[in-house]
Amino acid sequence: MDGKTQAMRDGMAKTIDFDRLARDWIAAWNAHDLEKILSHYAEEVELLSPFVARLTGRKASVVRGKKALRDYFRRGLATYPRLRFEFIRVDPGAGHCVLEYRSVNRLRAAELMEFDEHGKIRRVMVHYFGQTVGEDLPASLAVRS
Repeated sequence: MDGKTQAMRDGMAKTIDFDRLARDWIAAWNAHDLEKILSHYAEEVELLSPFVARLTGRKASVVRGKKALRDYFRRGLATYPRLRFEFIRVDPGAGHCVLEYRSVNRLRAAELMEFDEHGKIRRVMVHYFGQTVGEDLPASLAVRS
């Protein structure tokens, strides 16, 4: 597989180079460039992550819409000023991919990213796993290896 796929809706197609997208996404996070990070997401994005409740103080683990995502990501960058992600791999699918990387406190993260017809992330589900959970993620949310 060449790391590319077509995202289609209503007969429109956009070729997505997942390898490039993953590396650009990681670079944007490592630069703490909020605008560049957000450039990867659709306006009506939905993000599900166990970190949402932790960072927002709400019970829900979902963020809906780019405006709310901006606030959530801004809070995350402020909470983790030394945040740095390390690319592990990207697995392409049909209009979606799984991006695996090292995250906060060296937790392994895997994000299932679904793309719209413009090649923007419209839905993302974030999973964390690793041998050491750390205080930033409650043990009850982690899957131990």
